[in-house]
Parts: sequence; C-alpha cells; structure tokens
Amino acid sequence: MSGTLRKVLFVCTANLDRSPTAEHLFNGWEGRWEAKSAGIRPSFGGNPLSQELVDWADLILAMEPVHSQFIRVNYKCDPNRVHVLGVSDLYLRDDPELIQELQNKVPRILDLENKPRETWERTDRSKAAD
Repeated sequence: MSGTLRKVLFVCTANLDRSPTAEHLFNGWEGRWEAKSAGIRPSFGGNPLSQELVDWADLILAMEPVHSQFIRVNYKCDPNRVHVLGVSDLYLRDDPELIQELQNKVPRILDLENKPRETWERTDRSKAAD
C-alpha cells in the first residue's frame, strides 16, 4: 500500500455534534484515512460544506438522507462517493451512544472503500451467505 491516505468527509446539519465526533473518531483510522467534517447549515464556529471539501473527499458520509440530497443538489459530486449513515440528530458531541453508533456503521464502509470495486459484489454476497 502506498503512503497516501484516503480522505473521508462527514456531513451533518450544524457541524456541531455528529460530524465533528465522527471526524475525531476516524481521522487517521487504521493509518489509512484522513477525516474532515462539515455542516450544510453550520452553527457558529462550524465548518460550512463547500465544493472544495466535496472535491477533497474520496468518500462522503452523510449522517441523514437530507444531507446526501443537499450534496447532490448543490454540489458537483459523483453520487457513488456519497453514503448515508442513518445517524439521527439525537446526540451531543462525543456522546458515548453516538460514538457506539458511529463505530458500528462507519468501519464497514471504510473497509469496503479500501477494496477494489470489482470485489464489492462478491464481498457483499459472501456476507449475506453467512
């Protein structure tokens, strides 16, 4: 493997709780991922989503479908790079339940992204057979 890190962008509404927590958890994950976060309507001090960030990311993980839709409507982006985590806006930053939900959902997507695309279908089928 080369020394180049893959880049993941976490997106939520305010960039206050969910996406910064995910950024903190997964920045440097397994020495393969660099993470950033942004909000579609950031709170004071939050990082606003921009075309520059969308272009920077190899993978964009949206917390909810509304975030994915916002990206698709407002930015030039390959829709295959955007995935929805399904993490509702119920948590404060670094909430242990939020961390657990992110740890349950994000690694399998990051692992899949590290495999060549032609192996994705085989991998998904083999998991379904288990």
